Amino acid sequence: MTHIPEIPSNATPQEILKAGVEAANGQVSLACSFSVEDVVIIDMAKEIGLPIGVFALDTGRLNEETYEVADAIVERYHTVIDWYFPKHEAVEKLLKEKGQFSFRESLENRHECCHIRKVEPLGRALKGLAGWITGLRSEQSVTRTGLAPIELDKSNGGILKINPLLEWTEAQVWEYAEARRLPTNRLHKEGYPSIGCAPCTRPVAPGEHPRAGRWWWENPEHKECGLHRR
Repeated sequence: MTHIPEIPSNATPQEILKAGVEAANGQVSLACSFSVEDVVIIDMAKEIGLPIGVFALDTGRLNEETYEVADAIVERYHTVIDWYFPKHEAVEKLLKEKGQFSFRESLENRHECCHIRKVEPLGRALKGLAGWITGLRSEQSVTRTGLAPIELDKSNGGILKINPLLEWTEAQVWEYAEARRLPTNRLHKEGYPSIGCAPCTRPVAPGEHPRAGRWWWENPEHKECGLHRR
């Protein structure tokens, strides 16, 4: 069984990253949605010389601005991004039977769409990995409390799941990004703290919760796509 290292409460994200990669003892990759958190993690890993991979899930409904960040990352870090796509047969069947916006009709339909476009491709992306890295932060959502900086991901074959920014605030993330002049998604500055598929993401009003713009027609406790099952 993979050993989960003890992480001090005052550990830095860089220390968590290093401990997680060492404990995984194999290939580790970042699941990158090109959020500011993910770009921060890429920069940290490069700075401390961690040999991690980067993969992305192209759902077919990403914003143009998201692809711009992907290109900027490749140019700045000379890294390779491994793209994974949903199976076209499943997408075609879904759209033919239920239309373009079935995900807004029920939670079941939304989970079906997320499974086809995200969860199934993630399974392929994680195949053969010893661990994966996420940009999850505890303050993002009620569904993300109680996580650990490094944990065993039983939903994905028992590999390590590394959450180096778990205890960082949004302000800390942006302080790092701005100090390092990192490439970030233009939508963040337009009121999008959380960015997913274009039809499922909208800007939030001042004072609204950062995740209020994701699947805004659902209750907060349902606002996950299935990538982070617990």
